Amino acid sequence: MGMMSTEAGMMGTEMEPMTTGVGMEATTLGSMSTEMGTMTTKIGMMSTEMGVMSTEMGTMTTGVEMEATTLESMSTEMGMLSTQMGTATTGTAMGTTGTEMGTMTTQMGTTTTQMGAMSTEAGMMGTEMEPMTTGVGMEATTLESMSTQMKSMTTKIGMMSTQMGTATTGTGMGTTGTESETMSTDMGTMTTGMGTMITQMGAMSTEAGMMGTEMEPTTTGVGMEATTLESMSTEMGTTTTKIGMMTTQMGAMTTQIGTTTTQMGAMSTRMGTATTGTGMGTMDTESEMMSTEMGAMTTQMGAMSTNSGTETTRTGMGTTGTEMGTMTTQMGAMSTGMETTTAEWAASGTGSVQVDKYLYHMRLSEDTLQEVSERFRKEMEKGLGADTNPTASVKMLPSFVRSTPDGTEDGDFLALDLGGTNFRVLRVKVSDNGLQKVEMESQIYEIHEDLMRGSGMQLFDHIAECLGNFMEKLKIKDKKLPLGFTFSFPCHQTKLDESILVNWTKGFKCSSVEGKDVVSLLRRAIKKRGDFDIDIVAVVNDTVGTMMSCGYDDQNCEVGLIVGTGTNACYMEEMRHIDLVEGDEGRMCINMEWGAFGDDGALNDIRTEFDHEIDMGSLNPGKQLFEKMISGMYMGELVRLILVKMAKEGLLFQGKLSSDLRTTGHFETRFVSAIEKEKEGLQKAHEILTKLGLEPSHEDCLATHRICQIVSTRSANLCGATLAAVLRRIKENKGVDRLRSTVGVDGSVYKKHPHFARRLHKTVRKLLPDCEIRFVRSEDGSGKGAAMVTAVAYRLAAQHKARQKILEALKLSHEQLLEVKRRMRVEMEKGLGKETHAEATVKMLPTYVCSTPDGTEKGDFLALDLGGTNFRVLLVRVRNGMRRGVEMHNKIYSIPLEVMQGTGEELFDHIVHCISDFLEYMGMKGVSLPLGFTFSFPCKQTNLDEGILLKWTKGFKATGCEGEDVVSLLKEAIHRREEFDLDVVAVVNDTVGTMMTCGYEDPYCEVGLIVGTGSNACYMEEMRNVELVEGDEGRMCVNMEWGAFGDNGCLDDIQTEFDLAVDELSLNPGKQRFEKMISGMYLGEIVRNILMDFTKRGLLFRGRISERLKTRGIFETKFLSQIESDCLALLQVRSILQHLGLESTCDDSIIVKEVCTVVARRAAQLCGAGMAAVVDKIRENRGLEFLKVTVGVDGTLYKLHPHFSAIMQDTVRQLSPCCEVTFLQSEDGSGKGAALITAVACRIREAGQR
Repeated sequence: MGMMSTEAGMMGTEMEPMTTGVGMEATTLGSMSTEMGTMTTKIGMMSTEMGVMSTEMGTMTTGVEMEATTLESMSTEMGMLSTQMGTATTGTAMGTTGTEMGTMTTQMGTTTTQMGAMSTEAGMMGTEMEPMTTGVGMEATTLESMSTQMKSMTTKIGMMSTQMGTATTGTGMGTTGTESETMSTDMGTMTTGMGTMITQMGAMSTEAGMMGTEMEPTTTGVGMEATTLESMSTEMGTTTTKIGMMTTQMGAMTTQIGTTTTQMGAMSTRMGTATTGTGMGTMDTESEMMSTEMGAMTTQMGAMSTNSGTETTRTGMGTTGTEMGTMTTQMGAMSTGMETTTAEWAASGTGSVQVDKYLYHMRLSEDTLQEVSERFRKEMEKGLGADTNPTASVKMLPSFVRSTPDGTEDGDFLALDLGGTNFRVLRVKVSDNGLQKVEMESQIYEIHEDLMRGSGMQLFDHIAECLGNFMEKLKIKDKKLPLGFTFSFPCHQTKLDESILVNWTKGFKCSSVEGKDVVSLLRRAIKKRGDFDIDIVAVVNDTVGTMMSCGYDDQNCEVGLIVGTGTNACYMEEMRHIDLVEGDEGRMCINMEWGAFGDDGALNDIRTEFDHEIDMGSLNPGKQLFEKMISGMYMGELVRLILVKMAKEGLLFQGKLSSDLRTTGHFETRFVSAIEKEKEGLQKAHEILTKLGLEPSHEDCLATHRICQIVSTRSANLCGATLAAVLRRIKENKGVDRLRSTVGVDGSVYKKHPHFARRLHKTVRKLLPDCEIRFVRSEDGSGKGAAMVTAVAYRLAAQHKARQKILEALKLSHEQLLEVKRRMRVEMEKGLGKETHAEATVKMLPTYVCSTPDGTEKGDFLALDLGGTNFRVLLVRVRNGMRRGVEMHNKIYSIPLEVMQGTGEELFDHIVHCISDFLEYMGMKGVSLPLGFTFSFPCKQTNLDEGILLKWTKGFKATGCEGEDVVSLLKEAIHRREEFDLDVVAVVNDTVGTMMTCGYEDPYCEVGLIVGTGSNACYMEEMRNVELVEGDEGRMCVNMEWGAFGDNGCLDDIQTEFDLAVDELSLNPGKQRFEKMISGMYLGEIVRNILMDFTKRGLLFRGRISERLKTRGIFETKFLSQIESDCLALLQVRSILQHLGLESTCDDSIIVKEVCTVVARRAAQLCGAGMAAVVDKIRENRGLEFLKVTVGVDGTLYKLHPHFSAIMQDTVRQLSPCCEVTFLQSEDGSGKGAALITAVACRIREAGQR
């Protein structure tokens, strides 16, 4: 390069003035080259030092001294190679550099092989240690495929280096400057990439060191050996860390070299331009393409090194030795195989570049693949929409498969697989006795051509006959077994067990089948025979079968993919997005029929002339365009069309063509797989081309190899792009940051092509860096898969049946609800009667509220609200006339614990102190106002302004109050303060307050209802029926205290085991039984008990009871309201369950929601039955045929639950058809209601005085 620069300088002097500065640049270039040399020499020295360190590591491992010494010498050898690479870069012409790199790559391959052998021995030692981890199979496979990929890329680097050498030699000085610029840039890119790789290797070494240090022997009984092993691991960790640090330094230096080389390239360009304007030719384009490809490959190698590190770290130290040994041996063997390949590619000159240029449009960039993925996502949405589906190319057909296997499937199943000239009958035994196990027996039966073209009846009679023979042979004719039917023809599925044939394909032409349900035809044929019976549970598509067969072994599997003769995919979609099927809950498998992607022109810009030619020559032009670009049926034909066109243009086979190569279908897809094999690929290419009547040269074989590579790579990349769109949709549906999912795959292309699977995985991982995707090969998706669909359907049906049987007890019929209404009426009569009152459960307490508001009330009133640790004082201003309305002011005060549990005097003095503070706050000190007192504790009321406290609840224990009139206690405290005087007019219950609040708004309101934490009702009863109070005139509000309904056993027949469990563990067993079935305090606990029972029976959460589920009170009633919310997707239901520590599947979420619905529905119906008894009593009291009445309602359950109020109102309508009942929500019954009762009492008192 120095000589070239000097010559360029001399030529530059003789040229026009524009070349003046070239001399200086040439000098700079020389000095930079020297600097590069120095740096690469340093790398060599550091590599040697790494060799010394490797020796130290070797001596640490007992019994492998010789191997360690060999490793040291090999590391030194690698150091020398690096030094040689430096020397090559520094002092020699660019022409030879590429060739030397090729040679050195080969040498490195040999070294790697030797290291592989050693690693294998180390692996054997590793095997003797107890493996610390299990399930490393997948990582090992990934590493193996990565090794293969690294080998393939190193081959390309070798080939390109040689080409660079060839290209540089023998050209005139005119072009040399430009070419050396391009190649210097290429070298810069490569060297920078190598620097990145070395840095990553350093990081990996450091990780390995950390692993070594952290590793503790977990095996028992190893004694001294284990201790020695631990100390050795620690030392190895330290040494490997040092190596890591050194390799990082090497990386940094190599990056510097890359920068320098790039700068040299830039200077060479200027020199080249100055020297001559000609000679760029085609070489520049080829160099550019090589540079791009080498850059991309180096980046890939860097990424792979990182992946390799990650995978190695994840595997257990115990098995790592063996696996790494095996893998390194494989890498070594492959690197050795590079010698031949690299040399062959070197000999090919510009052959592969010529193919790459020719097939430029088939080589898709990452940006193009992202664009394809995005287009496919839009097509999916079209297919799912009811309005857009008819015009969508990707049809997104519902399969009616609603769940994947969970591993608990069990039983004996049959499967039928009809998809061609042969059909199979299978018996599949699935067992779940702790070990998931599948056993299969099958028989293949032939379908003759006359049957394929005869009547549908003959075909299905033949299938039924074969099925009967199979069952006879296995002696199972007496059993009625469930059957899954794989029917691989275009069908319109309407149910899991109903599938209408759209049209026959694959040579079938049976009459009277198209447009009919194939399951019905098969059932009819079986019934006609009469010698056996079968339960046909499911019709299955083979793609769905693939997903289900893999899903049994890996419960994360929610995608099925087939890439064989044809291609298709399916996945689990959220029901709320599937417009074609009713219902929003759960998931369903969608059979995408993605082969038709692009039929609407969506892929026109990436389809090539060869794709158009394939399509025009097919049986279905313009259809299945995506399938024609990627599937096995067309891959070989694509290669054939390319070979023919290139030969016609004189680029292959010396322009000669054979009749075989001209014949459609003669270049089979299996030839593509054979030619792309690692070792014998070129030999196979020669054999295949010769058999096709050609006389291929070595260059022809290499070009054919490259054509196969480009066609199959495009196929894998396109398949990866669409699969990435599917996985991204699943990720968005789940609302997760990182998706972990599994794809079940089947098909000859995926399984038999040597590189297809790896390329597909790589594309998916590149397009979805935020997803962890595992690929599992399906075994017999159309047989085992059909049985699995049936097994899952059977499990779901059996579990559903078991759950319904349990929930049946909570579902009340119309007759049962009428009976509850009748019994409530009986208990009401008992409570009102003087003689029966004592034994009545529904106490029907008189409230002495004898009138509801009439709208003429006016004045300022105080209200007190005492019902818990907080206490409210309110000023309520009631206006009548034009300005009719209620204005409220209030202040909340806390009641300290020592006051709640002190003396009665202290408590009531505190209440009066709060009233005094409020009056001062409102500027009303000294004003005497009428007062209503909401006192929410059990009281016996003897007058409107007199209430005897029966018992403290809610944590209150103030002495000297129980058995006393609370109004007298309040009045005494007011007198003690001597600051103000108040007229205590009424002691009020909150249910009555609710009725009065609504009564002010609606004159028809004569009933109050509370359904919140607790439940109660009140209504206006005729005085003549209230035997506990003297007088027959007028009406009085009766506080029913209906929560105790059923305490005498009258509801025992509708109580369930779950009600009894809740009652038993409550604070008041045997009391308030009706309340415990309908109120918010208990509904969540009923749900929790049902979920526990389901889980114990294996019907929920896969039979695993968590500690959280055992915790009382965990399932609050507010969760029922949230879970039953119509706008809440199952995703949110799952997040609520996760918040409760319950790991649930989609199916679990549906079950939990169903339980919540059943429990809340029963509560609303029971509440409605009680209310129907009340309104019918009012109607009968008044002798009316029809009653119009309003119920004032309050309480969190009624107000917040999404369906409670509607179900309750509907129940009242059904049970009391002669009443028109309006429900009005109350606002602040305990505050505003108390004031209104006072206002009504004052109105009546004033009227009496007048």
